[in-house]
Amino acid sequence: MDPTTAAWETEFTPMNHTDQAHPQTFSTVTTTLFLLTAVVALGGLAGNAVVLWLLGFHLRRNAFTVYILNLAAADFLCLCCQVIDSLEALIACCSSSSVPSFFTTVMTFAYLAGLSLLSAISTERCMSVLWPVWYRCHRPTHLSAIVCTVLWALALLLSILEGKYCGFLFTDFSHLWCQVFDFIAAGWLLFLFGLLAGSSLALLLRILCKSQRVQLTRLYVTIVLTVLAFLLCGLPYGILWFLLIWIQDDLLAIPCHRCLVVFGLSCVNSAVNPIIYFFVGSFRQRQNKKPGRRTLKVALQRALEDVSEVGESESSLPQATLESRNSLVS
Repeated sequence: MDPTTAAWETEFTPMNHTDQAHPQTFSTVTTTLFLLTAVVALGGLAGNAVVLWLLGFHLRRNAFTVYILNLAAADFLCLCCQVIDSLEALIACCSSSSVPSFFTTVMTFAYLAGLSLLSAISTERCMSVLWPVWYRCHRPTHLSAIVCTVLWALALLLSILEGKYCGFLFTDFSHLWCQVFDFIAAGWLLFLFGLLAGSSLALLLRILCKSQRVQLTRLYVTIVLTVLAFLLCGLPYGILWFLLIWIQDDLLAIPCHRCLVVFGLSCVNSAVNPIIYFFVGSFRQRQNKKPGRRTLKVALQRALEDVSEVGESESSLPQATLESRNSLVS
């Protein structure tokens, strides 16, 4: 039994004396949690699909929109796995069918990629504030694309190796190597947590510092809210995963409903990011009441704007900044 396997997966498929899985009836609370998770995941899929469509085909890309595009892809993949897992759990009480085990590897891959990308976003924003001269003059042009490619590759490699030796992808299960790669995955998670927390704290302190306060833009608000949503909703899933590695002998001692709550919170984390983007972009912009696709496009564009962004044209600056600049000139 691999420690990264969800607790409900071991509890919902008991074995009889013939070694065949038989259905088990869920409680009302369990069924409700799975239904809520599936509904939230479906809504998150729609929101991330809109973000992918707008950033991929309708908006000009810069250093941070590349990160947001990749983060939306990771959230979309993670939500797909959560929808499939929730639906499979709901039909498990009346059917012996099950989802292939490689979806556990896909879920691990999506979670690692999303956390890595969010840490990269916060770290680069922090660097642009602490070392603005270097960021404007010496930052490589395609750094965002390179970093995203490396992070996707690392997450894919780690998840494949863990899935291979833990029995999710192939039959060659190795308890020793499974523990080794679980330990490496836990170390990588701890490193990303520390990097995300340190860069976010430094960025927040720089914003609040009176002596060297930086200008608060919509991009700052977007990043801060996204990191806060992860710390509240996405971090418990990583902590539970890390704890399961060390208490794998007592895996079933963890109450199932607690695992389901953590699973649902991680779903909320992936689903809430598009809401943050559109909320920040449309906040206090009641004059822009253009219906349909145009409203979402403008809101997303404004949420990712930053006046100090390298290579950003004056037309993409916030409207208040342009108005104040024009008034000074006049």
